[in-house]
Amino acid sequence: MDRDREYNVILQGRAEDRATPSDLDNLYVRSDRTGELIPLSNLVKLTEDAGPTRLNRFDRLRAITISAALTPGYPLGEALRFVEGVVEQELPAAARLNFDGESRELRNSGGQLYFVFLLALVVVFLVLAAQFESFLHPFVIMTTVPLAVIGALLGLWMYGMSINVFSQIAAIMLVGLAAKNGILIVEFANQLRDRGIEYREAVIEAAAIRLRPVLMTSLCTAFGALPLMLASGAGAEARQAIGVVVFYGVVISVVLTLAVVPAVYTLVARNTTSPMAVSQRLESLRAAMSRKAPAAD
Repeated sequence: MDRDREYNVILQGRAEDRATPSDLDNLYVRSDRTGELIPLSNLVKLTEDAGPTRLNRFDRLRAITISAALTPGYPLGEALRFVEGVVEQELPAAARLNFDGESRELRNSGGQLYFVFLLALVVVFLVLAAQFESFLHPFVIMTTVPLAVIGALLGLWMYGMSINVFSQIAAIMLVGLAAKNGILIVEFANQLRDRGIEYREAVIEAAAIRLRPVLMTSLCTAFGALPLMLASGAGAEARQAIGVVVFYGVVISVVLTLAVVPAVYTLVARNTTSPMAVSQRLESLRAAMSRKAPAAD
């Protein structure tokens, strides 16, 4: 053992002897003047203050977390606006407000979903324009989308629900679900016009003949959303929002589509020709030229 090496020995009392502030009376220190043992409580002033048991951090900053539950029927978006107003009035300018959980998800995804909804409208319109080789007929078909949105908003109002992330996702689904009804009517009306039928008679006949397919596809979609609308248990709020938007959006849009699409088609097609008019004219000219060619020989 190295005798020249110095060692530091730290003494510590037992845990049960230093568990409470009153245990300071049992601790003694030796005086440098008299050499006598003096209670540590004579030398130390003990002050009790309340403090947090832990310091929370959020986004690498010291944070205070406030949790709350919404009153039934109170929209989350309106509650967030209320909290922001209180923070702006009561807290200093250096304080920062941030959200977590469902509130954070609503704030981060709310604007993105609106952009996705507009992007879905543009994509569907361009696809229909490529299919019909026209910008007018896709416009007629896209008039079904506002009708479906009206039905979705009516359903949310009847059930006392708010516009949240799940209802916005269901609204994006309605873009395709509502457009299919307009496609069935407009496509068949164009085929009738290609046969030489006047545009007004063509769209009326198309709406009458396509009534059964439109009702079958729409009702099947609506009934398929019933389990979501009637869901219960954990996570039922999210499924109910999607079910309500799809069910009422499809049902109300199919009723209004049968009146609005023929009316808009009549206004748009009044100054247009048959979709195959140019092709038919070219075919007639080609046939006429083929009949004149043998005669010239």
